[in-house]
Amino acid sequence: MKPVKLLGITLGAYVGLVVAFECFVGFMGQRDASRGVEPGEGWVVITTTDADGTAKETVIAGVENAGQLYVSANHWPRAWYNRAIENPDVEIVLGGETTARRAVAVAGEERARIAQDYELPWVLRFLTGFPPRSFLRLDPR
Repeated sequence: MKPVKLLGITLGAYVGLVVAFECFVGFMGQRDASRGVEPGEGWVVITTTDADGTAKETVIAGVENAGQLYVSANHWPRAWYNRAIENPDVEIVLGGETTARRAVAVAGEERARIAQDYELPWVLRFLTGFPPRSFLRLDPR
């Protein structure tokens, strides 16, 4: 019984760590959103719309690669990503400027290139609970 109890406590502590880290990242993202996107790092405020037309803002990391702007769902909370897939017409705030964009799911060779160029350290993947990574390219409309 002791190994099962120890495993349960360890798993509970790990889930608590992931939740605490996700809350911290959300807070820091809100605070740093005004920085905009810089090559290799930055914050994007993306406005997505759900099925009933309600717009919702989310702060996420954005990266520029080969002249394109990409965002990634690197965490378990990914409602913003699902809304962008369902309704790809989004708005972003980047460096204080609002622009209309079209969210395009990235797959195949392009996805492999972006994932390789922006590989996450093992520690960060551990802290976020090993979520699958999904990428969107934000094309100007």
